[in-house]
Amino acid sequence: MSTLGSLTVVGLGPGPDRWLTPEVADVLASATDLVGYGPYLDRIPQSFHRRHGSDNRVELSRARLALDLAVSGRKVALVSGGDPGVFAMASALFEALESGDDPAWAGVPVRVCPGVSAMLAAAARVGAPLGHDFCVLSLSDNLKPWEVVLKRLRLAAEADFVIALYNPISKARPWQLGAALDTLRTMKDPGTPVVLARAVGRHDEDVTITTLADCDPATADMRTLVLIGSSQTRLLPRKGGGKGSDNLGDVWVYTPRSYYAAEVP
Repeated sequence: MSTLGSLTVVGLGPGPDRWLTPEVADVLASATDLVGYGPYLDRIPQSFHRRHGSDNRVELSRARLALDLAVSGRKVALVSGGDPGVFAMASALFEALESGDDPAWAGVPVRVCPGVSAMLAAAARVGAPLGHDFCVLSLSDNLKPWEVVLKRLRLAAEADFVIALYNPISKARPWQLGAALDTLRTMKDPGTPVVLARAVGRHDEDVTITTLADCDPATADMRTLVLIGSSQTRLLPRKGGGKGSDNLGDVWVYTPRSYYAAEVP
């Protein structure tokens, strides 16, 4: 009978190597097998790892393969982008474990390592928009009804959260960000700050600060993280410069820690 291996779920961060945590780097260096979405595996330097790449939207199959490899004695790293617990592979792995398709999976040592989420990278680039209460939603309706997406979006707006939107648009659903913005425009001030942060930290980074009234959904794609301010979110002049992108202008975006902070004159 083979000795059980192990399975560690890791996040590579939004893109640049400097945002890969030392813990995750150690896991990748010691793994015998890497399992993940092909473009994510391509970001990991070539080595002696066995690589098991797959297409998008097959997360459960990917998790099952990782578990099978670990049962066979392999030291497996199940790879996500960003943080593996935010709309990523950690949840898929536990779904597979809960299914109990193979009783041997229950004996596999499992660990989840945190990574830098895209929303944190985007927020840092423009200032501190997540400085007060916020919520995180995915606009994808692949795994939940669109009616549920809209209900949660409306309730988040009613509660006056800053809202971070993942999966805002794709070739298969090019209309959903526009529909979400139209819903928010019926509930929020048209001057509410909006950040469109695409590929933050990479060579093709593009970050735009705009308003809810002027936000054009056609400028976003699947690699874009959208941040929508609360009623308290503000723009602050960048007196010391420090532009991060040609589209950032001369302002920071931030949300005060206190909901009752005095208005800036």
